[in-house]
Amino acid sequence: MKLWIKTFSKIAARLLSTGVYILYIGRRQKQLSRRATYQASLDSATIGKDSTKFQIISETTKVSLLAEVYGIEGNIFRLKINEETPLKPRYEVPDVLTSKPSTVRLISCSGDADSLVLTDGKGDLKCNITANPFKIDLVSQEEVVMSINSLGQLYFEHLQIPLKQRAAKENKEDTSVDASQEDQEDLGLWEEKFGKFVDVKVNGPASVGLDFSLHGFEHLYGIPQHAESHQLKNTSDGDAYRLYNLDVYGYKIHDKMGIYGSVPYLLAHKLGRTLGIFWLNASETLVEINTEPAVKYTLTQMGPVAAKQKVRCRTDVHWMSESGIIDVFLLTGPTPSDVFKQYSYLTGTQAMPPLFSLGYHQCRWNYEDEQDIKEVDAGFDEHDIPYDVMWLDIEHTEGKRYFTWDKKRFPNPKRMQELLRSKNRKLVVISDPHIKIDPNYSVYVKAKEQGFFVRNHEGGDFEGVCWPGLSSYLDFTNPKVREWYSGLFTFSAYQGSTDILYIWNDMNEPSVFRGPELTMQKNAIHHGNWEHRELHNIYGFYQQMATAEGLIQRSKGKERPFVLTRSFFAGSQKYGAVWTGDNTAEWSYLKISIPMLLTLSITGISFCGADVGGFIGNPEAELLVRWYQAGAYQPFFRGHATMNTKRREPWLFGEEYTRLIREAIRQRYTLLPYWYSLFYRAHVAAQPVMRPLWIEFPEELDAFGVEDEYMLGSALLVHPVTEPKASTVDVFLPGSNEVWYDCKTFAHWEGARTVKIPVALDTIPVFQRGGSIVPIKTTVGKSTGYMTDSPYGLRVALSTKDSAMGEFYLDDGHSFRYLHQKQFLHRKFSFLSDVLINSCADERGHYPSKCVVEQIFVLGLKKQPSSVTTRSSDGKDEPVAFTYCAQMSTLRLEKLSLNISADWEVHVR
Repeated sequence: MKLWIKTFSKIAARLLSTGVYILYIGRRQKQLSRRATYQASLDSATIGKDSTKFQIISETTKVSLLAEVYGIEGNIFRLKINEETPLKPRYEVPDVLTSKPSTVRLISCSGDADSLVLTDGKGDLKCNITANPFKIDLVSQEEVVMSINSLGQLYFEHLQIPLKQRAAKENKEDTSVDASQEDQEDLGLWEEKFGKFVDVKVNGPASVGLDFSLHGFEHLYGIPQHAESHQLKNTSDGDAYRLYNLDVYGYKIHDKMGIYGSVPYLLAHKLGRTLGIFWLNASETLVEINTEPAVKYTLTQMGPVAAKQKVRCRTDVHWMSESGIIDVFLLTGPTPSDVFKQYSYLTGTQAMPPLFSLGYHQCRWNYEDEQDIKEVDAGFDEHDIPYDVMWLDIEHTEGKRYFTWDKKRFPNPKRMQELLRSKNRKLVVISDPHIKIDPNYSVYVKAKEQGFFVRNHEGGDFEGVCWPGLSSYLDFTNPKVREWYSGLFTFSAYQGSTDILYIWNDMNEPSVFRGPELTMQKNAIHHGNWEHRELHNIYGFYQQMATAEGLIQRSKGKERPFVLTRSFFAGSQKYGAVWTGDNTAEWSYLKISIPMLLTLSITGISFCGADVGGFIGNPEAELLVRWYQAGAYQPFFRGHATMNTKRREPWLFGEEYTRLIREAIRQRYTLLPYWYSLFYRAHVAAQPVMRPLWIEFPEELDAFGVEDEYMLGSALLVHPVTEPKASTVDVFLPGSNEVWYDCKTFAHWEGARTVKIPVALDTIPVFQRGGSIVPIKTTVGKSTGYMTDSPYGLRVALSTKDSAMGEFYLDDGHSFRYLHQKQFLHRKFSFLSDVLINSCADERGHYPSKCVVEQIFVLGLKKQPSSVTTRSSDGKDEPVAFTYCAQMSTLRLEKLSLNISADWEVHVR
């Protein structure tokens, strides 16, 4: 029954998503926006402390809109457009912005009835507003980088009194109203049908839309989640990108349909500048992209600025949302790093994960019982394969009642968790948003008593079918519901749970098996009397928020949570991790996982991954090995499989494949110090952990479209093998002034070239960038907890200038003491003039460690040293034994005992 429902989900969602939504938003706005021209009333503009306000009037309807332009700290502009006097308030997305952005007063450089020029008085950015027709140009250094509404696609449907009521009230005197109603009924706007479902819009259609022209840009990225290429494609000949969270089983790849999550944020990059557009709207959204080559592009405006534009290409982006207001943030960069910081200033940075969550996770739907868990756990130890987390899917509960345990399968969950605890391992269990309708289920009874469920449009509790059968859905948009739900994770409320238990939020798009497109009806009612259509894409965001808060409260604010969510929105990075959902055990899904994760990473969600091996189907041994090799170099590393698939624990494919998978997982654990340091940079500075090449090489045009390889931080380049029976792969090594070292052989190549690398089944091409220093662990334990005191090593890869830099971050790995008590260690490494120095990178932190650096490899050292000595902070020199390989230009220092938290130097003479 389960698999039939899931298969139906796949088919139904595909059919509906390719038909109805294009009719609803796209067709209407394309037909009707041609009739609407807007004019700005600039002579009455008011320039206040926080914003500049002016009216925009439709020449067709004569109805006015209110526009507000804000300058925000950090080179951000915000544009809000709303009805000036709406029939009732329109939905504005709350809780995504970390706080009210600090505004910068905009001042008028010049202005009259025809135009207005605003600047913050600090930088070179200007906002040029033209009155008729309404248009905004964003100008930098006398060059237009972005235009708003230059194509005249501003579209704003006003909330209306139901037309039949209006006609009755006016005794049908106004025949034009009837004609208008007929036009709208032809487009199915007031009442839409989805099979047996009827979606009645009480106040009529309320969609909004606006176009943005990006001058000189042809490389755009972002707006996850789609199983598509990293670089956004031209949509002029096909479907628009859809942002609408849906449960899609075995989603189609190379498709623009919406799947589990939505981040309405894209980045544009060209030589010399990066921009971002953050469209803050949680309703169903379409994004059209059209790139006009330079030869076809001629500006209609005149003047010296226009003349500079004529030789450039242009990409037009058209955003269309079903409801809400226009609330858009323009992130002006100019560098990729600047845009990341600007976006994180608005929505927050990646939560600092507990260290265990960066290890390997073992999951399947479902491990059968406590004995099964015990045997799988022992299997990892028996085969010397490290792992950190065991996962339980929905079958661990009593009849899909979350916060319960199946008494036959899991009669003693605490004992099971103590077994895992004894090996420093954790447990993750699932908790979905649907609650089984059962008068004997305490969670259901308490939620119903307090009115905590989403309501249907008739006022009763919304009811839909999901895993437990008939269910109601918690209204996580209600702060009181979130507070109550958070309380369910206390040890007294969640019987059988312990402090090593963490949470997985699934099915939170929300998934409703017999609903339209397998989700909730759009006219369901949430807290504040808002319809579901207004906030659909943010529903899962709220569940993860409440879950993370519950785990923090459980520890009285002391411990970091770990929460994985399938559905997400802008800002979800603040609450945990995301994965790519129900993928398939095929080579094409392994390949598409790379651009999918890159897109998530650049839109703020660094802690992301794809199910290793593919959730659906049975991977052949070669595919499984290649997927483990790829997953080991991706942020969230979990093996997962659906029910009725063959068991695929790493030791079930024969001794040789076990060895290869063991090697891949152990390599992950070797690099944990580097991983943890990267997540610290993501947490404090919004730098993605997994990066497309164009971020690190923004001036290298050949890197802009690469999506089969990527950078981990700034030091490691990874090229997973994604083709069967591959014996070689072509690896692009960027940077004309770079040198790259093979992490396995230590062979080196100059950059700005493509090299052919042999890839036997035990090889994944990984290169260390010259000029970097990577911290590693020299020994691997059963789990991260076993490795706390194990020694470190440093891999020093010299640049063409014979220098290198790196950093290292350490704290207790689980608490908030790094934040509240500044209990952390942040060190920087530098190699310059033949001296390796370990020094403090942040004097605020204090976290003494007994761990030592016992091994140092220096790659690219061109001459054999005569001696190597260490110098401690007291100035004392000690000679060190070393090995030098002239053929590979490699220096090895071993059996060292240099405290990781102390200042010291290594002199190579």
